Amino acid sequence: MRKAAVIGGGAAGMMTAVLAAGEKTEIHLYEKNEKLGKKIYITGKGRCNLTNACDTQELFDSVVSNPRFLYSAIYGFDNGAVQEFFEKRGCPLKVERGNRVFPVSDHSSDIIRTLAKELERLGVTVRLHTSVKEILVQEADDHGGDGQEIDEQKASGKNRPSGRAVRGVRLLSGEELPADAVILCSGGLSYPATGSTGDGHRMAQKLGHTLVPCEPSLVPFTVEEDWCKSLQGLALKNVSAALFLGKKKVYEGFGEMLFTHFGVSGPLILSASSYYRTGVMKGGKKKGKTDETEKVDAVLKLDLKPALSEEQLDRRLLRDFEEAKNRQFRNAVDGLFPARLTPVMIALSGIDPEKRVHDITRQERQEFAARMKNVELHVTGTRGFPEAIITRGGVSVREVNPSTMESRLVSGLYLAGELLDLDALTGGFNLQIAWSTGHLAGESVP
Repeated sequence: MRKAAVIGGGAAGMMTAVLAAGEKTEIHLYEKNEKLGKKIYITGKGRCNLTNACDTQELFDSVVSNPRFLYSAIYGFDNGAVQEFFEKRGCPLKVERGNRVFPVSDHSSDIIRTLAKELERLGVTVRLHTSVKEILVQEADDHGGDGQEIDEQKASGKNRPSGRAVRGVRLLSGEELPADAVILCSGGLSYPATGSTGDGHRMAQKLGHTLVPCEPSLVPFTVEEDWCKSLQGLALKNVSAALFLGKKKVYEGFGEMLFTHFGVSGPLILSASSYYRTGVMKGGKKKGKTDETEKVDAVLKLDLKPALSEEQLDRRLLRDFEEAKNRQFRNAVDGLFPARLTPVMIALSGIDPEKRVHDITRQERQEFAARMKNVELHVTGTRGFPEAIITRGGVSVREVNPSTMESRLVSGLYLAGELLDLDALTGGFNLQIAWSTGHLAGESVP
């Protein structure tokens, strides 16, 4: 009987093991944590937003990095198939705002329990508290023998040696275990407390895979503006935001945001962070030139009144000011904003808060209307991996066969989930990537 080793007991790893298990293949799943699906427990604020019930085109549109790579994976196991998988195994689901899919129980543990039961039913050997140190590889020798383990120096090369294939894994304890196939599903760098510490990246790199630089994504922004601190804890609903990198608008969305002591967060901001980059590429590949990274200004522009045009907003201000023409400016705009936001907007307007409304000029009023439609926040960066929902970057998908998830560098090595250079917007799309790539990898194991 053939043996396959699955490294990582998260969403992709468990799905891979379920699909790979069969009469001809013995599956061993290695998880370094004390339990399976540790990161799943905290997704969706503990409720597990396991996928999104949108149409297929929107699903692909919500993938930020390398969506075309996912065609085979998603069409082979799409969001409808994910829902069917769990419901057929006794885990009823529901669809909420934004087509987000959750278990009816609102407990992420039900998703993990469903997968764990399936692993047990299929006879998958699960080893908890077990860390894999490296993947063992062999290559055909010059005399056509069975081959020998390649040394670390050779493994770090970019070109695939002839006949190069996995032969097993070595645990942190030193124990070596044979395997005809190895599926690497150990996650990225986000939420390191759940065990996502880049182990899989290091193992893949050692075998010659290219690592696209990793950055936190679906993560709060830090900003220059000190006034955000005074609004800590204030949530705004039904606002729009646009993210600019230099002069280029890279994201525009609508939803809910939250002010924090360091900047801004909330679903709208997390989605915007998917398009944030610490730099842009300049130069080119012409003779004598190399690609370089140059930091650009990142500006987040908030529209506090997206339902109204500037002209409509100005007309509303005109009506409000007419009713309060003898009042001070600071007392005439109470109904426009939450109480804590009002003094901030007054300060940003540049209008003297003591000024009588009837003394405010037409230009001042119109500029105030424009300010409500364009509150600028200068982004200085993001919070780190401990607060990031997912990892941007990872193992280059150019070195993975999109039809099978098998490595193009080492036969018998499969890769799936967050460890790959794949990321998407918030809303269940990243777990969909994990399910789909894990499903395809497991299905492809001989």
